[in-house]
Amino acid sequence: MKKEDELTLKVTKEIVVKFIEVGRLTVNSFDEVWSNIYRSVARSLDQNNPDDEQGNSL
Repeated sequence: MKKEDELTLKVTKEIVVKFIEVGRLTVNSFDEVWSNIYRSVARSLDQNNPDDEQGNSL
């Protein structure tokens, strides 16, 4: 597993745990919420990663 994937999972987990703690996430909506948060975190990391494949083509 790449370190970016691991970081994405950890950040997503922390956000989901907070949502559960404050009662904003139910078992019925877990799958959809997890997927949305994971994609958002992954996009954010990709946008802010200057060492990605596209950045190395200079």
